[in-house]
Amino acid sequence: MPIKIPSGLPARATLETEGILVIGEKRASRQDIRPLQIAILNLMPEKIKTETQLARVLGSSPLQVEMTLIALETHKPKTTPKQHLLDFYRPFSEIKKHKFDCLIITGAPIEKLPFEEVTYWDELRRIFDWTLSHVHSSFNLCWGAQAALYHFYDIPKYLLEHKYFGIYDHEVLDHSAMIMHGLNDIIAVPVSRHTENRREDFEHISSLQILINSSETGLCMVMDHEKNHIHMFNHLEYDAHTLAEEYQRDLAKSEKISIPANYYNSNDPTQTPVSRWRSSAHLLYGNWLNMIYQTTPYEMHKIGIK
Repeated sequence: MPIKIPSGLPARATLETEGILVIGEKRASRQDIRPLQIAILNLMPEKIKTETQLARVLGSSPLQVEMTLIALETHKPKTTPKQHLLDFYRPFSEIKKHKFDCLIITGAPIEKLPFEEVTYWDELRRIFDWTLSHVHSSFNLCWGAQAALYHFYDIPKYLLEHKYFGIYDHEVLDHSAMIMHGLNDIIAVPVSRHTENRREDFEHISSLQILINSSETGLCMVMDHEKNHIHMFNHLEYDAHTLAEEYQRDLAKSEKISIPANYYNSNDPTQTPVSRWRSSAHLLYGNWLNMIYQTTPYEMHKIGIK
């Protein structure tokens, strides 16, 4: 099934050229099924790129999904055209009465800041609490995952001496988990972060299960069985060129940055990078959507009712 997104969203044209099915309003209304309702709280500065990346992996599922983009009200992005936000994003106050099958909260380039110093921390905490009664399953990415774990469990993040940056092998620890079905024992995962979470902070919380881990960069994915949350600290949704763009951006700002590990052929930044993680990304997100489809109430008003 295709993904239903607004007709004017830049992601739509990109996905159509890639052969990913995108559905229109009229065709969606004729299909006698209930699409999965997915909300995305996009905290990334380059919102259009992030929208496209997430729509791509969500749109490859055989299920019909409908995407809603959410905007914070206590933070005004400076790097996304105002008209784009007005056209495609809905303020949280407008959608908070609605219920959703899924919510994705992205990362944000503020991971070195203490959570309490983030200008929109109070609003984000209200959204985290809202998910418990209005969202069937949340998928929290990178800083968004760290923020959720800190909010719900007081699990800290730790500043790294050197940024983890590149493509690293990760071990899948439990293939019996539905979201892990079909993944290889070892998968390549893009990593780009200045902070980490540590295994010892999870060991006393029985509802948290570590699903993917790296011997080099540590924890990658944790599932919260009690709250039905997925916490992914890295970026399977990235395009092949995302780390290259980040590397060139930091070089242009004269920031100290290493060549992304295990990324360019012969470690040569003039080479064109290739994706070694695309199939894992599509499979994992497809598994997540299937897991939600199998467990979410058909009647939306029953979501969040124990």
